[in-house]
Amino acid sequence: MSSPLVRGRPHWAVFLGLAGIVVVADQLAKAWLVSILAPGVRLDVVGELVRLVHSQNSGALFGLFKDQAGLFGVVSIGVVGLIVWYHRSSGRNLTLSVALGLLLGGALGNLIDRLRLGYVVDFVDLGIGDLRWYTFNVADAAVSGAILLLLLIALLPARTGLAGDQPAPSADDDRPGRAHGRDASVDG
Repeated sequence: MSSPLVRGRPHWAVFLGLAGIVVVADQLAKAWLVSILAPGVRLDVVGELVRLVHSQNSGALFGLFKDQAGLFGVVSIGVVGLIVWYHRSSGRNLTLSVALGLLLGGALGNLIDRLRLGYVVDFVDLGIGDLRWYTFNVADAAVSGAILLLLLIALLPARTGLAGDQPAPSADDDRPGRAHGRDASVDG
């Protein structure tokens, strides 16, 4: 049996469709948040566990490297190109296409903010009391989901449909049509 990475065509509809859904959801959520909260204002949703905070992140993931939006815009364009190239060459597996679609959508969602605003709008704030996670947005959540899927693909290739070719049968293989580990119709 051939590896799903070798045969077939990339799942472009899944890849681009999912990326589009992420971008639209991300941009709509950010537009809604900006319309109801001024920068720095907090709205408790589930007590202090889940709250919305209008944050303007001029850095990278989790607010790292502040005030480098231009640099990250350029890097993001390169990342988008790499994601599309990798999908074109390796996206023959549905699970991988889903992961790469999430990754592309997240990268594009934040790239739009960087190019349009010079910063990324983050707004989901999770935690208990002063113990808080980094503030994030829909695009960040999609990137995190993509990373988890890529880890699953790497750790469990057989369960995600990305296992390579089946090992060659042994000489003891007695399945019909097989003779001493080889296809009976092949001279050899």
